[in-house]
Amino acid sequence: MTYSFRRLSFSAGLAVALASVPTVSFACACGCGIFDVGIGTMMPTDSESGFSVWGRYSYMNQNQNWEGGSKASAADNGDKEINTSFYTVGGMYMINPSWSVMAELPTYNRHLTTTDDGTVSGAAGSIYTGKIFDLGDIQITGLYTGFSEDMSTGVSFGIKLPTGNYTGPTGALGGTEFDRDSLPGTGSTDLMIGGYHVGALNEDGSLAYFTQLRYQFAIATREDYRPGNELDGAVGATYNFGEVGVFSKVAPVLQFLGSYRMHDTLANSDPLNSGYHRVLVAPGLEVRLNHVRIYADFEKTVYQYTNAASSPAIEGTSGQLTASTLYKLQVAYDF
Repeated sequence: MTYSFRRLSFSAGLAVALASVPTVSFACACGCGIFDVGIGTMMPTDSESGFSVWGRYSYMNQNQNWEGGSKASAADNGDKEINTSFYTVGGMYMINPSWSVMAELPTYNRHLTTTDDGTVSGAAGSIYTGKIFDLGDIQITGLYTGFSEDMSTGVSFGIKLPTGNYTGPTGALGGTEFDRDSLPGTGSTDLMIGGYHVGALNEDGSLAYFTQLRYQFAIATREDYRPGNELDGAVGATYNFGEVGVFSKVAPVLQFLGSYRMHDTLANSDPLNSGYHRVLVAPGLEVRLNHVRIYADFEKTVYQYTNAASSPAIEGTSGQLTASTLYKLQVAYDF
């Protein structure tokens, strides 16, 4: 069984990009849903069996307090650093040229350096580092690509289930070491809808473009926390050099990624210091060797605006921790 686009060359793999998760969908201060869009999440279109598996490593270090459209004093924010490695495994099966189904499960390795409120170690105002290594929320997605024979346009729909840890470790005095927005799981059940389009910019399809949008929103919550609705998108171009050395395909990629996330809500959220919008530029490279595909990029923030309390005096903290650069490496195998 072989599936392929018409001659859109290397960029054709983008046709199933929308089925991806955080990743997985990530819940964390200033959000990580941006890992769920773009060519870095692309899946195969020419697998002999229609089945593929992959592993993805993503990393970000949120160590800069941001209020509104500019950097802010670290003293304004009780949180000092959120350092996270994400390990995601997934698989996809193309039922036929019109329908595919995919599942992804992330694991978080996170260190949060923050200020004790007196319920963790008992020393209010002291700085401690909480650590968690646990599963996140599983994501299951369906993709319809039957609008045209080349599958250049498609829509996705999926569900994120509350399988991840949304309570976290507790300190010596019983207080939680992590806020709800920085745990691997949100505790919520979310729906996801999206769409994409890819196209050729020259006759042989070696130069191609892609666009993608993905919207996620919670429909059921637990323990008074609802993550803000989030819209993520990508637009970019890729050029297929063809065979280079031992690689059957080599393609540099340039893409722009954007996010818009609304405030978190309910009693265990921090509405004033949640929600943002931002734009990142992400140069990357994809190579293929027989059945193996490797993609890597780094995603640099070029614009961001984060919601923040107008003063730390309102609730003791103001701002959100942000990362200037995000990193991604994905290895896939097509059976």
